[in-house]
Amino acid sequence: MALTQKQESFCLVYIETGNATESYRRAFKPPTASEATINRKAKGLMDTDKIQARIEELRKPVRDKAQITLETHLIDLKRLRDLAETDGKYSAAVTAEVSRGRASGLYVEKIENIGPPPQIIINRPRGD
Repeated sequence: MALTQKQESFCLVYIETGNATESYRRAFKPPTASEATINRKAKGLMDTDKIQARIEELRKPVRDKAQITLETHLIDLKRLRDLAETDGKYSAAVTAEVSRGRASGLYVEKIENIGPPPQIIINRPRGD
């Protein structure tokens, strides 16, 4: 179902501001509505399936573009390693390379609890 022009405007302003009340104010320009009425109407719009679907549709390309993948992460770490190595900063180069290994799953961190669990000691006042 298609949105009205004002509903579409509401969605666009919501993407910009993240504020439903402000989005309602800008899209619908209610001349005499109280703040409580604007809040209620904005919430009503946000609870509408087609409004939620449109907001999600508007967010998706931005969210997809911002996603970091393992591949891009590894490429960035490799670039940083190479830059550090070129500058003679071997410690930073090694750190970047170890980070690449961890991200790739080459390192397994193992934590062992050895011995009895720690005791909890509660200090109580003495009853003299």
